[in-house]
Amino acid sequence: MTDLDDPEVYRKIDPADMIGRIGELPQQCRQAWQCATAFPLPPDYSAVDKVIILAMGGSAIGGDLVSTLAKEEGGPPVMVHRDYHLPPQVDDRTLVIASSYSGNTEETLSSFAQALDTPAKKLAITTGGRLKAIAEEGGVPRFTFDYEAQPRAALGFSLFSILGLLNKLGLLDVKPQDMEQALKVLEELAPRLAPGVPLKANPAKQLATRLLGHLVVIYGAGILSTVAYRWKTQFNENSKVWAFHECFPELNHNAVVGYRLPPELAERAMVVMLRSPSLHPRILMRYQVTAKILSDAGVAYQVVDAQGEGPLSQMMSTILIGDHVSYYLAILNNVDPSPVEVIDYLKEQLGKMEM
Repeated sequence: MTDLDDPEVYRKIDPADMIGRIGELPQQCRQAWQCATAFPLPPDYSAVDKVIILAMGGSAIGGDLVSTLAKEEGGPPVMVHRDYHLPPQVDDRTLVIASSYSGNTEETLSSFAQALDTPAKKLAITTGGRLKAIAEEGGVPRFTFDYEAQPRAALGFSLFSILGLLNKLGLLDVKPQDMEQALKVLEELAPRLAPGVPLKANPAKQLATRLLGHLVVIYGAGILSTVAYRWKTQFNENSKVWAFHECFPELNHNAVVGYRLPPELAERAMVVMLRSPSLHPRILMRYQVTAKILSDAGVAYQVVDAQGEGPLSQMMSTILIGDHVSYYLAILNNVDPSPVEVIDYLKEQLGKMEM
């Protein structure tokens, strides 16, 4: 098996330095927050009762996390829309945010073009591309950032830019102390997960080693439901493996029945349960009972606990752990974590066809 404590392994398998981008998440978050809170927006942008984020893939997950936080604190509904068509509820009380790292995501561009013909308030978040050009032509505010990475590795920008902008508009109430705590938790956690920390002391390396050769299934609940989805997509894109996610309590009404068959799958699957102390006590009990059911069915599992006190800290700490685990699993699989050749192929083929 690949030696995760050998520095040469990382130079060989990860030439684009994905681990460097993962380790920069705390700095990304801080920079995006500072820039977003200083970004000028029209005063009437706060006069909305809903936010719709047009995005796909690595750009969309930031919106998903904002949606989770908005539900947690009772703010206006924040919906992430992944489609070519604009949803019908867009009106003059809607803030439509088009978020695309590259600025060339065709689904986002299609729905954003439709948004330009509505009375909604509009905003673009991107590094450039066609989205920036279309927004400029339409007189739409453009929050741009300069960061070279795979879109999924720019989560700090896609998430904290939206958080900062909505907080500036008064649509969310992110308290300074909660933000600082989340950033502190990330800054303290990142060095403990880095490649230089040996396997025996590195929980991300240890979990990746356990997951090697297994079908990965991620369980989450509450504020960690979206985080479980982030883990799933990171295993897909970084590790190049099958992965799935489920959420409590719903999974206790169906998924638990299917652990035993086919028996060869039960032996090869492994469940990672993301847990937060802030979850409902009955949900935490469900983690305990589900662990027993998994054990009785011969399915391996491991619990990963969120760190920090507030929802933002707990979400971000668990994301950082998952990003590292998916990275180390890529190294163990001897695959470069950066390229997503199948997605590139799909986009190339679609580009040959008319919209």
